[in-house]
Amino acid sequence: MSEKALTYLQEHREDMLSKLYRFLSIPSVSTDSKHKQDINKAADFLITYLEELSFTNIEKVETDGHPLIYGEYVGAGEDAPTVLLYGHYDVQPVDPIELWDSEPFNPEVRDGRIYARGSSDDKGQVFMHLAVFEAFLKTEGKLPVNVKVCIEGEEEIGSENLYDLLQENKEKFKSDFAVISDSGMAEKNQPTILYGLKGFTGIEIKVTGPDHDLHSGMYGGAVRNPIMALSHILSSLKDKDEVITVDGFYDDVEGLSDEERKLMEKAPGEDFIQATGIPEIASEKGYTAKEHTMGRPTLEVNGIYGGYQGEGTKTIIPSTATAKITCRLVPGQDPVDIQEKLVNHVNKYSPSGVTVEVKKEKLSAKAYKVEPTHPLIQKAAKSYAKAFNKDTVFLRMGGSIPVVEWLESIYQFPIVLLGFGTPEDRLHSPNESFPLDSFDKGMETLVYYWSEM
Repeated sequence: MSEKALTYLQEHREDMLSKLYRFLSIPSVSTDSKHKQDINKAADFLITYLEELSFTNIEKVETDGHPLIYGEYVGAGEDAPTVLLYGHYDVQPVDPIELWDSEPFNPEVRDGRIYARGSSDDKGQVFMHLAVFEAFLKTEGKLPVNVKVCIEGEEEIGSENLYDLLQENKEKFKSDFAVISDSGMAEKNQPTILYGLKGFTGIEIKVTGPDHDLHSGMYGGAVRNPIMALSHILSSLKDKDEVITVDGFYDDVEGLSDEERKLMEKAPGEDFIQATGIPEIASEKGYTAKEHTMGRPTLEVNGIYGGYQGEGTKTIIPSTATAKITCRLVPGQDPVDIQEKLVNHVNKYSPSGVTVEVKKEKLSAKAYKVEPTHPLIQKAAKSYAKAFNKDTVFLRMGGSIPVVEWLESIYQFPIVLLGFGTPEDRLHSPNESFPLDSFDKGMETLVYYWSEM
């Protein structure tokens, strides 16, 4: 079944690329209201493509923000599994535009890469699935699986309306499993199974002292400095061994098994010193940098501000100081519980003479993990290896994709992360690109995977 589809993709490669370029040329930036018409244009592109593929029940589902595209294919029959295909058609802003070497919405191929905003995240990868569906339908007259398509236009702004929509339409989106191609590989042409993602939560701490900035000579020694008070709180969160000192933070952490530690050790990893310019690695005591980034929770101060920031010196005691903190969580940890523990810790270590306010981050998600031995994961690994002619490696990612946790919590089904991006793709940055190797071999992987079903 796969050979005819592969031949079709090879023979129609230029047509496929031309169609992809039309999709990429639409500036579907979800953060900017001036691109509302472009968002709808990108959504309409997907609707037209699904209509060409003879999908049914195609909808442009309106939300309080940008529309979600839904469609169904049921031609594989009752005995075939039903997959929910998730992706997004919205993209990040292009700023700073002057750092692009080519127009971000005028796709250009250079050195074996497609340069365009959305080429990797996530238009290019969404398109690959539709192109593979086309190949099967044109050559075999049907797909090996039944499909429900869920392609949203708000991923880059936190998928603000997606959870409620999925929760309110459980039966509509109900499937046997989900496939998401919004991730990447450990290295270019290195097939990679992401079998785990970290959860996410955070807080913002605001420390207020006097009701206005004060002269440091006249008031120093009588008034608590909010920046010093905030620094005291922040320094209490973690020790010099990168161990988080918040009471109960590790209570529910799922430990790393010997098997997982071996998988992590085998996986290719970034040279952190060379890539970042740091003098030495700083990971949690007792764990390697790979183990910490993939499978242990983290706490980071993402921003801190207050007081005078200009040139020279301004001798003041500032009125306020603020810090933003986020945590990446692992299986077993509940974001709501972690937020409460962070708040309790901040209150415990807040000095007198200031008022401390803690704001909880609205966007939170639990960690996700599927066993690497799961049959759907093993079929994906086999398909990857066949297409790329290289053994598949297994990784847990340090980042978070909230929709993965939402889908698991609502539907309790396995989620397969079939990503084809590479570390060099420059997601969210100028000169975003996607390798043509990933485009070709990625579609080959998908052909093998659906055939395996």
